[in-house]
Amino acid sequence: MGRLYQDIDDELAAWLVAQPVFFVATAPLGADGHINVSPKGVDRLHVLDSKTVAYVDRTGSGVETIAHLRENGRIVLMCCAFEGRPRIVRLHGQGEVIERDDPSFRRVAAAFGRPTPMGTRALILVRVHRIADSCGYGVPLMQYLGDRETMNRWAEAKGVDGIARYQAENNVTSVDGLVGLSGANAKGLGGR
Repeated sequence: MGRLYQDIDDELAAWLVAQPVFFVATAPLGADGHINVSPKGVDRLHVLDSKTVAYVDRTGSGVETIAHLRENGRIVLMCCAFEGRPRIVRLHGQGEVIERDDPSFRRVAAAFGRPTPMGTRALILVRVHRIADSCGYGVPLMQYLGDRETMNRWAEAKGVDGIARYQAENNVTSVDGLVGLSGANAKGLGGR
């Protein structure tokens, strides 16, 4: 049924990056805090090495993942096979928020092999400590038709200044009042 992996080997890495959608889950420390699960699909997961993955975090209506990572670092990413043989893989780890003004942003972004898209507010770097798969028998077969262009069009229409204003209004604190973006993004770094 399921198994644990010591590392992300080449076969697993290829499978992870081939999935058109993955899910990110985080939670605050407080028992009354809101657990968050977010789908990610426009920007694929990147495997940086056998214990490290990363993805582009785009401007959105909330900032829960960033806020939870700042508070406690706990994160799990889940990929499901919607085509081919059934499979679910979960990557548990410690996440790090790398905002655009962080000195390591360019270095990590360069590993993606392409420029970060308009509206990128941070990179999420995950140092994986548990890699587990399970059967995925309950996951439906679905056909991938392509990425939606809505997010790219929204970001282009907003422009750098509009994105910065949006982040200042919507991404500085989480629904539970935890610290989200540091504010540097909200001062004009919301663009490319």
